Amino acid sequence: MQEANQEWLEEEKRIGLVLKELEQKLHSLKEKTGGLKEDIIGLRKNFWDDVSLNLADDIETAETFSSIQQQAGILSERERSHKQFYSQLKKLLKVKESPYFGRVDFLEDGEEQVESVYIGLSSLMDEKEEQFLIYDWRAPISSLFYNYPPGPAQYEVPEETISGTVELKRQFLIKNGRLKAMFNTDMAIGDEMLQEVLGNQANTRMKSIVATIQREQNQIIRNEKSRYLIVQGAAGSGKTSAALQRAAYLLYRGRGRIESNQMLLFSPNLLFNSYVANVLPELGEENIQQTTFQEYVTRQLGKQISCETPFDQLEFCLTAAEREDGRIRQRAIEYKSSLAFKTLIDDYARFLAKGNILFKHIVFRGSKMVSAEQIHDYFQTFDASTPLPQRIEMTAKWLLSVLKKEEQQERKKDWPLEKSELLDKEEYLQVYQQLQKERKFAGDTFDDYEREQKLLAKIIVEREFKPLKQAVKALGFIDFKRTYLQLFSDWHGGACRPEGWRSICEYTAETFRFSRLPYEDAVPFLYLKNKMKEREKNTAIRHVFIDEAQDYSPFQLAFLKEMFSASKMTILGDFHQAIFAHTPDQKELLSEGVFEGEKMEMVRLMRSYRSTKEIVEFTKRLLKGAGEIEAFNRSGVKPVLTVSDDASLHHERIASCIASLQNEGRETIAVICKTVQECREAAKHLQKQTELKLIDKETRTFQKGVIVIPVYLAKGIEFDAVILYDSSEKRYWRESERTLFYTACTRAMHELRLFSLGEESPFLKDVPDRLYTLKRVT
Repeated sequence: MQEANQEWLEEEKRIGLVLKELEQKLHSLKEKTGGLKEDIIGLRKNFWDDVSLNLADDIETAETFSSIQQQAGILSERERSHKQFYSQLKKLLKVKESPYFGRVDFLEDGEEQVESVYIGLSSLMDEKEEQFLIYDWRAPISSLFYNYPPGPAQYEVPEETISGTVELKRQFLIKNGRLKAMFNTDMAIGDEMLQEVLGNQANTRMKSIVATIQREQNQIIRNEKSRYLIVQGAAGSGKTSAALQRAAYLLYRGRGRIESNQMLLFSPNLLFNSYVANVLPELGEENIQQTTFQEYVTRQLGKQISCETPFDQLEFCLTAAEREDGRIRQRAIEYKSSLAFKTLIDDYARFLAKGNILFKHIVFRGSKMVSAEQIHDYFQTFDASTPLPQRIEMTAKWLLSVLKKEEQQERKKDWPLEKSELLDKEEYLQVYQQLQKERKFAGDTFDDYEREQKLLAKIIVEREFKPLKQAVKALGFIDFKRTYLQLFSDWHGGACRPEGWRSICEYTAETFRFSRLPYEDAVPFLYLKNKMKEREKNTAIRHVFIDEAQDYSPFQLAFLKEMFSASKMTILGDFHQAIFAHTPDQKELLSEGVFEGEKMEMVRLMRSYRSTKEIVEFTKRLLKGAGEIEAFNRSGVKPVLTVSDDASLHHERIASCIASLQNEGRETIAVICKTVQECREAAKHLQKQTELKLIDKETRTFQKGVIVIPVYLAKGIEFDAVILYDSSEKRYWRESERTLFYTACTRAMHELRLFSLGEESPFLKDVPDRLYTLKRVT
């Protein structure tokens, strides 16, 4: 006991010394940033005072530009230094709250002296900049803390493996610079620390706790060898957190070679984007780029084409499953999501190259300027062995030359001058200023009426032709929509078609009559379009993270792989949570063939940390063959199922449950529904008795309190308590909805309450009675 007290005092003393060093560095940085800020303000304010402007001749002009560049360089250097110091300042302020969380005493083979390695959020050196007082959690030596218990251990440095022995493993809980707890552990990361963290309330923003990274998560974070790293992880296993920590690690390791704006995260929805927005800044890094796949596809399609959202597609499939059009569309979605359809489009592109592209007329002022037949005939003049994109590019260049000639002819007609008379004052002033610039007028009057008229006609015609030229450059002379639809009508070659192909073709033709592109057609449409145009390789993005990858079809993943062919990828998901229409029988995270032959590595995370042991044991029985999922040993209350046949009683019990959970101190409570229509129904009944917020696909943030949310928008997010609004057999009975039901239940951290209006879902019959509490209310 006395020895333990002595160790506590020694650790407290060390924290005091570290904080003293921190204060000195903070003071120094504040002085530097303050002084630089004043310099920058002064430089900006007096920028032109310090530049000698003289444009009398070429030599003086060159000297003037040199003076401007010199002054701009000084300002830029000051701004860079200020940004760097300010970044260090922010990091040290975070370190001050909790300097470090771990200690490893390591004896390297061949050495006599043990090194005590203290690990925290950021590195800190002593006053002489000779010794590390704290090592950054991403440093090579810090991996000892995450990977090894006391005993033989090793870590990697460039071109070398350092072996030795971990003599001591210690964890700290330091808050506001004060030591609250410490304990030695014989595990990689002790359960005491995990219990402390996991027992906290959920937040409206994800927190990334590097102190509790597990060994299997650490292997994901530090993996630098795999081109494609695939992570199949159970619900609550820390996939997303590990992905963001991996981004922070790669930025640390690649400092000076890779920037945060060269990484891209595909997240499941807008709400999730804001949910994870604080993670990287908390780790001392700038946020990487974020988007959803829907946003990315919409940008690729352009403003001319409106596309259905994946959520609207899912809503349709959930509500129309028993209708004939629902069954036909389900078959269409499954086929159009497959690699078989991708192969069919490859075959179809070869068919198009033989002269079967459908072109549009080029129309100017209501008259056909170049007919689709003329474009087709010119396209056919090229050798068939020339790649399709090059032939289309050459056709575009020819069209631009035709437009240039037509433009010159149009200037001679009467309409340009007639149109000039309709210009308003502001437009006419702009035209006049351009005329002055072109003619180098020195005065305010026209001195050459005839030339003025020609110049005016030239400007008017150029304006009219500009959108036409832009359309040609964007390949607007190709009727992409009709060309895509031709695949489902006039063409019968290529790979084998699926069963029900004729009905799929008829359904596709019917849906294309409407303005919105069906979601299942978006990627195939873009893929075919890319087959017809020359596309530069995207080298700006160096690393792509795809979260909730089980919701991506094989075709979509293959498309992303092609669009980011120069990038590494980290792909995370859980096939048990595959809820979209293209994944009815998914048994693996990725279909075979997408990354076949690539430098790929698959990692499995089967331990769930989010939920209590009782919730994990309950939820994994909802699945078939999910026995490998392991619960972390954090105890709580059993899930509760309340069954009622009366609607008013059903809503009364849910409202009462919400009030009870709030009294217990649960800060985030989610009422989860199957569809948005069910959400509206739930909100209508419950808002009379409790304050709540309805979440939809446009929602970007949520606050603490009660929310009503469809299950597909709750993916990746956790709540203190989850209330499943209606778990009856009339809501969840199709086998394809099992993963939807499981996903809803696994959002709960501490408490899971299920309510059933009528007989409960057959999925619940697979769960042993001992794993939950059943209440039947009459």
